[in-house]
Amino acid sequence: MSKPDHDHNPATPLPSPAVDESQILAERRAKLRSLRSSGLVAYPNDVHPSHRAHQLHEQYASHSRETLESERVSVGLAGRIMLKRVQGKASFLTLQDATGRIQLYLNDEGVGEQAHEAVKHWDLGDQIACEGLLFKTMKGELSLRCSSLRMVAKALRPLPDKFHGLHDTETRYRQRYVDLIVNPDSRHVFVTRSKALSALRSFMTDHGFLEVETPMLHPIPGGAAAKPFVTHHNALHQEMFLRIAPELYLKRLLVGGFERVYEVNRNFRNEGLSPRHNPEFTMLEFYAAYTDYRWVMDFTESTLRHLAEVTTGSAVLTYGEKTVDLSQPFERLTIVEAILRHAPEIPLAALEDRSAIAEVLRKKGADLSKPPLSNAGLGGLQLALFEEVAESKLWHPTFIVDYPVEVSPLARASDSRPGTTERFELFITGREIANGFSELNDPEDQAARFAAQMTAKEAGDEEAMFFDADYIRALEVGMPPAGGCGIGVDRLVMLLTNSPSIRDVILFPTLRRQD
Repeated sequence: MSKPDHDHNPATPLPSPAVDESQILAERRAKLRSLRSSGLVAYPNDVHPSHRAHQLHEQYASHSRETLESERVSVGLAGRIMLKRVQGKASFLTLQDATGRIQLYLNDEGVGEQAHEAVKHWDLGDQIACEGLLFKTMKGELSLRCSSLRMVAKALRPLPDKFHGLHDTETRYRQRYVDLIVNPDSRHVFVTRSKALSALRSFMTDHGFLEVETPMLHPIPGGAAAKPFVTHHNALHQEMFLRIAPELYLKRLLVGGFERVYEVNRNFRNEGLSPRHNPEFTMLEFYAAYTDYRWVMDFTESTLRHLAEVTTGSAVLTYGEKTVDLSQPFERLTIVEAILRHAPEIPLAALEDRSAIAEVLRKKGADLSKPPLSNAGLGGLQLALFEEVAESKLWHPTFIVDYPVEVSPLARASDSRPGTTERFELFITGREIANGFSELNDPEDQAARFAAQMTAKEAGDEEAMFFDADYIRALEVGMPPAGGCGIGVDRLVMLLTNSPSIRDVILFPTLRRQD
């Protein structure tokens, strides 16, 4: 009996990129034909592994060789061949399942000469199932001594070269299924994302929020200033819009008597692509009756701190080469305060005069001849300047508060500061993470705001809102005072996983068709 006393050496690499892939496909298809002609089921569906790789490492890592030999631990596994090394009458494979990797050892005596010979012709990437006893090699590597194994899914296409990997970002996004196989870091990102969403739902439930679902197809796009995707409903013979935000539907539920509601929702905005923007993205939106924007800021801060601690073990994160500390109270600044701090060369007097601030924007390359800047008042121009000179510098968690009415059509106006609303946006690492406010529940004020938005749309602002008459009707029934917020889940996961691009945290990001 060949003694399995060796650990893995670097296995024979996958075919290099120089090898014609069509030749590899032809060779693998020939192996599949041979498998079918032998009378075996090529793609069986009766595979039920009893164990997972990570579970075995966790449970038996501390066992000695002698203990494992005496316990005779019987194991059934299934997964993908990632490495293969043939040494005469013995072979070593590395099997990868959803939880990790483990080494397999097989020889003529254990699985039979015929079966062992067949394994020698299997390819990296093939899906297999195996059974056997656990043991440890002389060097202490936990392994499975196979008594049987079989092919369960032949891989016709090769995985990327072991030594070159899959590093091209475009290919990683287009072929995420391959990226997840060969890049452990990618798998970790999406496991973390799932964990964060689970923790988010638990946190909301623990604080009395009811999870709900609202439509994705809207007769009128609303809830945000954005350009929608347009489609057509054949049975209704009408134009429909993919959801840009669930806000107006969620607030209808406040009218209906649900005092705390939330939705983890998919939104669609027909806008550009960038490291921070994907046309299809995920948000958490929540609304709480009898609260205001100050309460919402406190709750948002607590939510993010909790998620960081649950998913990463700490509220102090690393993003890029710098630290982001969510454990400390988040700073709160007005738009003007943020500009003065991060662009001190701009005098306060210039920020309080529309003509002066317009000139500053022109010098920075802004086009004030087109909507929305062409119709912007002082507040709108202040916001544009903030986005130009201060937004990207807000590394540490910062709430920017008291936005102008003209850019906040759904937010409650301040009773003490004319022209401003009780609204905030949260910025971390120079990116907007959340947007919230005290909700506007005055139906006459809301109707006037919608009318102003319609005027802006007619003047050429494609992102201005429509007039939603049914939402006004709901407000006329009576909505309690409330606060609400939308948190960008994708950008939050970028922060939690130290990912530089939003495409790194969306399994299948939007891409241009290759044809």
